Amino acid sequence: MSTASAATRRGGDWLTAGITGGIFTPERLSDEHRLVGLTAAEFVVNEVEPALEKLDAKDWVAARNLVLRCGELGLIGVDTPERFGGVGLDKAAAVVVGEAIGAVPSFAMTFGAQSGLAIVPILCFGSAEQQQRYLPKIVSGDWLGAYCLSESGAGSDALGVRTRATRAADGSWRLTGEKMWITNGAFADVFIVFAKVDGDAFTAFIVERGFAGVSAGKEEHKMGLHGSSTTPVLLADAHVPAANVLGEIGRGHKVAFNVLNYGRFKIGAMCTGAARTTIAEAAAYALSRRQFGEPLASFGAIRHKLAEMTTRLYAVESMLYRTAGLIDAAAEIGGHEPRVVAAALEEFALESSLLKVAGSEMIHFVVDENVQIHGGNGFVRDYAAERRYRDTRVYRIFEGTNEINRLLVPTLLIKRARKGGPPVLDAAARALRAGDPAPPAAGSGDAPDVAHQAAATLKQLALWSLGLAADRYGDSLGNEQEVLMLVADLVIDAYAADSAALRAAQATAAQHPLAEAHADAAAVVASAALDRAVAGARTVGIAAGTTPADVESAIARLARLSPVDTVAARRRLAAVVADRRRYPFQS
Repeated sequence: MSTASAATRRGGDWLTAGITGGIFTPERLSDEHRLVGLTAAEFVVNEVEPALEKLDAKDWVAARNLVLRCGELGLIGVDTPERFGGVGLDKAAAVVVGEAIGAVPSFAMTFGAQSGLAIVPILCFGSAEQQQRYLPKIVSGDWLGAYCLSESGAGSDALGVRTRATRAADGSWRLTGEKMWITNGAFADVFIVFAKVDGDAFTAFIVERGFAGVSAGKEEHKMGLHGSSTTPVLLADAHVPAANVLGEIGRGHKVAFNVLNYGRFKIGAMCTGAARTTIAEAAAYALSRRQFGEPLASFGAIRHKLAEMTTRLYAVESMLYRTAGLIDAAAEIGGHEPRVVAAALEEFALESSLLKVAGSEMIHFVVDENVQIHGGNGFVRDYAAERRYRDTRVYRIFEGTNEINRLLVPTLLIKRARKGGPPVLDAAARALRAGDPAPPAAGSGDAPDVAHQAAATLKQLALWSLGLAADRYGDSLGNEQEVLMLVADLVIDAYAADSAALRAAQATAAQHPLAEAHADAAAVVASAALDRAVAGARTVGIAAGTTPADVESAIARLARLSPVDTVAARRRLAAVVADRRRYPFQS
């Protein structure tokens, strides 16, 4: 089973080059992918949802049993090599499992820490002995895992940890410190812990609960996710064998950042899975609830909400599967060997950050609108809408806050360009030249034309803004966080619109039964993104000292497009949602 495209790509190259080949989309999932997804979805409905009250009551025996069941079904190690007890499939398979489990966020946290944060560091950076000792037990669910990076004073500043590691006379290690907000902290058997050797060399360790000096603190009283364990992990002169250094001493950042890349990618899957379930719930309620003698779904204001929820999910879903295809294409060259997978995750760190921000903000919008559609019923615990609202808020904080991820985007683009990566600075310089022609306006005004032209325009606006900021601020650009975040938003919207447009084009070419709905969704995504981008580029231009007249001239040059009737497009999409009573593009 392969999701790879004919040619491998570099992270961020879509911003400077037209993509002539196809992208991986949900419509291209294989029968094997779909079977894995069905298995996970049935597990959630039949086994996880009936156990939610037990999980909320902190019944961690029930939680462990569910994880064990995941191991039996092959869900934990779906993308782990068979030699370690996994199924040996690709990242697209991990996406479909993550989407299914993501429908229940509390358990998704437990599962995500097990299937990603505990496995990836050992798989990609562990020695052969470490892999053989730990991976089969974690993949089977016999041992539960946790990832210990954050501390009370080191959240976004991950490298600022204060946990110390000192070498004992016998060559073993003594770890002292306190890790915070650790998912699975109450019952995990093995922890990936980051500490500084001699107070300086940031290093990863594999720490077992049974080691002397290791304990868990009290459960945190959280806003949501009541069915997942979150505790401090206390290390009081914890005794760790010499063989349990993970990777190289002083190179723990390679472990931490690659695991975060994968975590950001998987958050995208959890968000799309939760959004699908929420849209189905909202559609069902809107069709059954009557006001003024009519179903809620008959009112234009509610139809708009259902359509907007759908288009925002469509955009993120398109980004997610495209990114999965990019990672799989890069990993396939090396036979999906762990070190190659780690390199692929690093290569597409940009896309993972874009996906994490877009996904977490999409699900926040979707669950908020679901509460609004439910009205007063959405504000009480008798309805699932209230739980979803609380449980998904944390996605904007996990795996680096959205602010941190936004700040990473332009700096990563510039850094890679200077090291021989995609030539974004050259492309940005071209976008700044007043004499360069604007992209041609869409002639027909049809949705597919508008989506493609808007995506091309968004790339130009993103490059123009990046080039302007780089020229104006130079080496001090890192201090201009407001500008950096605006540029990041332009890049996020460009990736979303480009992915949605390419997906819709493929659906049209394949004569998909919902090709018209695909085209409508892509047109709404691109048109809304373009409206935001024009405002964002204008703000960047003025902040960078460009005269208002020159800013307006540049925007007019770069953003000449025929408009599309998004009201009509949304109405058509809402009708499809109501007819199917769910997110219509669900495989």
